Amino acid sequence: MMQGKFGDKGELFFEIELITADGLNLPVDVMLDTGFTGFIAINKQDLDALGWGFIREEEMRTAQGETLFDIYYGKVLLDEQEYEIPVFVGEVLTEVLLGSEWLKILPLTANYQAGILTLG
Repeated sequence: MMQGKFGDKGELFFEIELITADGLNLPVDVMLDTGFTGFIAINKQDLDALGWGFIREEEMRTAQGETLFDIYYGKVLLDEQEYEIPVFVGEVLTEVLLGSEWLKILPLTANYQAGILTLG
């Protein structure tokens, strides 16, 4: 089970590790975005250090409207488990996003009053 933290504006943050093509683990804080229906979304400039392989392009609806994303095959370490997942890569992202697809396989507990935030 991963412990998370609440942001100043109620955001939900977790720390995961992105695994490069060379096998290096890079810890990164991610924000849970239940409006994003994929697994992970990152900014294109963050992709350079990872060496992940390109799969395809896909258009998605965002708060800014229809946006074209590149999809890469990536690896992440989340709750001490390694996952191979499609990763959405775009230029409009300001945070690394953890999407709602995780909630289909991992339980989320968020209790603001008690300060409890867990995933897994």
